[in-house]
This record gives sequence, structure tokens and C-alpha cells, in this order.
Amino acid sequence: MTDSLTKTAAANAPINDTRKAELLSKQVKHIDIKSFDARPIVDAMADMSFTSRDLGRATKIYNDMLADKDCTVCLVIAGSTSAGGCMDLYADLVRNNMVDVIVATGATIVDMDFFEGLGHKHYQALEIPDDDTLRSLYIDRIYDTYIDEEQLQDCDFTINKIANELEPRAYSSRAFIREMGKYLSEHGKKENSLVKLAYEHDVPIFCPAFVDSSAGFGLVKHQVDQMKAGKPYLMIDAVADFRELTEIKIQAGTTGLLMIGGGVPKNFIQDTVVCAEILGHEDVEVHKYAVQITVADVRDGACSSSTLQEAASWGKVNTGIEQMVFAEAGSVMPLLASDAYHRGYWKDRAKRGWAKLFA
Repeated sequence: MTDSLTKTAAANAPINDTRKAELLSKQVKHIDIKSFDARPIVDAMADMSFTSRDLGRATKIYNDMLADKDCTVCLVIAGSTSAGGCMDLYADLVRNNMVDVIVATGATIVDMDFFEGLGHKHYQALEIPDDDTLRSLYIDRIYDTYIDEEQLQDCDFTINKIANELEPRAYSSRAFIREMGKYLSEHGKKENSLVKLAYEHDVPIFCPAFVDSSAGFGLVKHQVDQMKAGKPYLMIDAVADFRELTEIKIQAGTTGLLMIGGGVPKNFIQDTVVCAEILGHEDVEVHKYAVQITVADVRDGACSSSTLQEAASWGKVNTGIEQMVFAEAGSVMPLLASDAYHRGYWKDRAKRGWAKLFA
């Protein structure tokens, strides 16, 4: 009981601004894949064994996707690599026409990228004190990375503001995220935002679990306020997400998947093949190319860890051009992306502009 009372008292105490400033003193710097050429090290790793060789082959497959003029490249992101320093990396993939569609978690898109697009930052944890202490300071922790909860609430309320200004109807996450990109294009404070650049380059972003993020708080407040006022409210249509992404798969034909992590985004993009077949498109191609970077153990039986070979049994991916890389994505994605940037196959790619399909 004493511990409980102590924690309650600490949570209600005034925030120690000096201590908070100490903990939020070192910003995470996002890596710039253009500033170094990873081709020599990736080539060398391809001649090694174990994960090094896997990364070499995965990088070659991604380059093959970019060189294939018929291939639509889908970037699939789960986990916290954006907060950890890969945010500009993903933005550069969009800016340089290296991805055509994005499927991600709500946290990646809202709590991390949109959050920084509003001018906020992520911070390196130089020390990790007791998490109750962090809570008393309104600091949220992602492993060794900090977020200012007060700034995150600004993200919540900005989502609420966007929702309040839209026509009250059903929106796919893609449609709502496009409005977020439009907002950043007009009011944002960061040029290299994935959400902003995707809006400007007509790259659709899908978040199949959109409200599992700061968007959820803002949208719940929108609905509650509108209901109290007796007014209609905006809704997120998850079925429309699936339908729209499947339509892209049907129209695209040849597709390649570059997947960081697993979970819902991974299963969502893979299931478009099955959904297209159910809609009567029996000639739809399985995903021709697939790369997944994950630390999930295949023995846990979840979507995060099911291998790409396993997905082939479901009729989702090609067994011949796939590669699993069991590594922490933040440590290997900079090498893969830098290699692909400097090899330059993206320079000859036609822009897909799949967002225009729903204009």
C-alpha cells in the first residue's frame, strides 16, 4: 500500500523541468544513406556466411525489384526503427522513387514520423532511471529512446484537429493519412517527413491498425465530442484499407516486398494475393520478390516470425526470390538502403503514383 501511495504521489507531483531537460538533452540523429556508400561492405558481406551473406542476398533482391521495370515496390514497416534513427532513410526511399506503396504500424506513421513532422524529436537515453520516475516526468520510453509525452499529446490533438475539419464520413487509413500529409505540407516543420513526402509523391500509406497509435486518442476525442454535440463524426474504415490495397495489387501485377519487422503490416500486404483471388482474379501474381528483416524467432508461430517460405504455402509469395535476414533492422537497413541508393537502379524507374488510383 505504501509503494502504491508513493507512486500516486509522484505521479501527481509537479514536473521537475531541470531533471526532464537533463534526460531529454541528446536528440536521436537519423542516418543519411546518401552520405556514405555501402556497396563495398555489402559486396564483402555477400562473400561471408550467416547473417552477412543473408543481407548480401537480400540487398541484391531489393536491387532486382528496383531494376524490374514492371515491379511495384511495397515498403512494410513494423517496430520502432523510425524512432531509433531510420526516419530519414525511409523518407529518402520515397523521395528517390525507391518505394511505391507503404504499409506500416500506426506508431511508425503517427507517433514517430508525423510527430517529428510537427517539429518534435526523439532522444537518446543516456541513462535509464526507474520507469516510474520517467512517468512522473512525462517521458515515454522505447527501449533506449525517449519521447516527451507532452509533445506526443500535441500529436494527439493535431490528429483531432484534422478530423474535426474533414467531412464526417468513413475514411480508409490511407485517405486519412493523406490528409495528415497535406497538413504537414502546409504547416509542417520538417522537410524530410515520410508522411509529407508520400503525400507529395502520391505514395499511398496504409496502417491496418491505425488507431493503435496517437491517432486513436485524437479520433476517439473527435467522436466523443461530436456525439456530445449531436453531430455526425468521422470513422476509419479498415475494410476499405484491405479493398484499396488489394486493388493496387491487382492493378500492379508484379510486386516486391521490403519488410522490416512483421506483425499486422506483413500479413496485411501478403493477404492481398488471397483477397484478389477471392474477388475472382485467379490470374493474380504472388508477390514476386520478398525480403524480411526481423529478430523474431520462427518458433513462436506468430506473423512476425513466420518465414517467407511458409507464406508460399498460402499462395502469397514466390519461393524462389525471397530472403529472411535475422537481424535488428536498425543495424542493417542503412547498409541495404545505401547500397541500393548508390547502385542507382531507381533512376530509371517510372513513378507509379498509386495514390492517384483513389483520387
